[in-house]
Amino acid sequence: MLNDDVLLTIFDFYQLVFTEPYGNITTSPDWDNARWWYKPAQVCQRWRHLILASPARLDLHLVCTYGTPVANMLAHSPPLPLTHSPPLPLIINYLDHVRQASIDDEDNILLALRYRDRVRRIGFRMPAPNLPKFIKAIDGQFPILERLFIWPQTQDDDVSLTLPTSFQAPYLGMLSICYTALPVESSLLITTLGLISLELSNIPLSAYFQPSYLVEGISSMPLLEGLWIGFMAPTPTLRVERQPLHTLTGVTLPNLRILAFRGVNAYLEELLARINTPLLEVLNVRLSNQLSFTVPHLFQFIKRTESLRPDFFQIFFNRNAVLLSANSQDKVKHLSLEVGCRHIDWQVSAAAQVFHALVAILSITEHLALGYDEHDRSSEHHNEINRMQWRNLLRQFNGVKALHIYENLISHLSRSLQLENGESPLELLPELLELVYYKGGDASDAFNPFINARQIAGRPVALIHVPPQPAAQ
Repeated sequence: MLNDDVLLTIFDFYQLVFTEPYGNITTSPDWDNARWWYKPAQVCQRWRHLILASPARLDLHLVCTYGTPVANMLAHSPPLPLTHSPPLPLIINYLDHVRQASIDDEDNILLALRYRDRVRRIGFRMPAPNLPKFIKAIDGQFPILERLFIWPQTQDDDVSLTLPTSFQAPYLGMLSICYTALPVESSLLITTLGLISLELSNIPLSAYFQPSYLVEGISSMPLLEGLWIGFMAPTPTLRVERQPLHTLTGVTLPNLRILAFRGVNAYLEELLARINTPLLEVLNVRLSNQLSFTVPHLFQFIKRTESLRPDFFQIFFNRNAVLLSANSQDKVKHLSLEVGCRHIDWQVSAAAQVFHALVAILSITEHLALGYDEHDRSSEHHNEINRMQWRNLLRQFNGVKALHIYENLISHLSRSLQLENGESPLELLPELLELVYYKGGDASDAFNPFINARQIAGRPVALIHVPPQPAAQ
């Protein structure tokens, strides 16, 4: 017969199999797995006693979820053998993509929230009109709460979601709220010292806060590893406070690995001017469309963040945005910079403006790929790009040695690479050694003028044709 220590070791491994990772809030966690111990506890009296005698070691929880009769569960939950042990903590889990909370479920949620000294995790994914009564109930102190996710399934302009100003959770490790306001009067950010992941996405414009408020909050979070900030609508640039850089006090976030931002470039600039992230691995930015872009602090931020050193850049033009992504040699995507606009002529113009500020970084990359997703025919009058727009964009990448061009951009780029009016063959992409194009048929004639000019200039470029891969059978 296995002794108690061996059994506990087996239970340890069994519990780890069903425990979802702590640090990722970008996907739905499977908190139902916290019920792993329910069946082993029913095997025999010995197993039951041993499991209930080790609640901290085995991380035991009661799970309030769809169809759970919470009142009965709380009334009949097993007493712990050690009388001085606290009751088992609660997980309130309504994060399923498919299932919907019933009327009984809603009553159970409100009941479980009354036991705030036992609630360790709260997760809601449901229609926005169903959420206000639950958010209202999340008031006061939740002394052991570690995770709070509020994810409305859809935006509803008629529903206003706001965390109570009295809500406090000193041991909160993960906070993710969407379409939900965090009141500036709340002291939650400056009192939650152990936060590891913070996501405030689709922030309503009515809940707008200045960059200084955000920086003040995260400055007291030395353990923060992931920060996601995004506004639901473009923030009026005039509302973003501007201070001379020399008056700003820099804040160092020593453990931040991921930083994501959605909004206007003025807000991004004020934020990046105030923070230092020595270990940052991923920077993901989506800027709202506007007529002009100035991002000098973005350049300075990347420059002083030594961990952000991408090698391979890709620019992709799709229906709604232009995207610059950059990977390192180990295929990790370090940098993603996206500008939301619909027409390719605007996209090329926006990209040239934003990338101009990053020229010192972009000019040292040796690999560049350009891709294009066909735009709507209704927007064709916006899709004609003059030759100089492309050339202004490519000038930011003068260190490129290998240029990859995908099929839908061949006609655009081949014309832009041809010389006019006595231009030097080395004016554009002077270090280029390989031009790789991806197309079903031969398109070498489109590039021959450029290839011949470089050959005559004594800086030959190899033209490489890559046909599409055959579909897998």
